Amino acid sequence: MRIHTVAALYVFVFSLFFKMSRTSYAAVFLAVAMVMAAELFNTVAEELCDMTAASFHPVVRIVKDMAAGAVLVCAVFAAAVGICVFWQPAAFLKILQFFAAKPLMLLLLAVSVAVSIVFIISGPIGIRDHIRRNREE
Repeated sequence: MRIHTVAALYVFVFSLFFKMSRTSYAAVFLAVAMVMAAELFNTVAEELCDMTAASFHPVVRIVKDMAAGAVLVCAVFAAAVGICVFWQPAAFLKILQFFAAKPLMLLLLAVSVAVSIVFIISGPIGIRDHIRRNREE
């Protein structure tokens, strides 16, 4: 879920460089919502499976695999929507020129990518716990 959240954030930020209609934005919003909803349903399926099966059970594995497969299908569809909507070579050039003209913004992008990686790996709870541990020491 954290990976999809970060990806959605970057998609919406970089969408400002593209010429997009309301319909295009609607398609992007629907694709993002579909992936997020699939992730939530996947989490529900995994939690329910873990609650009902005390140990390994082949049906639990199948259910978890199917839920994860649904997320994968939604993510692939969202990527296809992204390609259809964002395949605008002129906009790619505009993004490149923007960052070439403003190196400070490139630094800001690099910092945001680093923060995003920490968020993806640790999550909000892990970051909070790390901050609390540092304050206590």
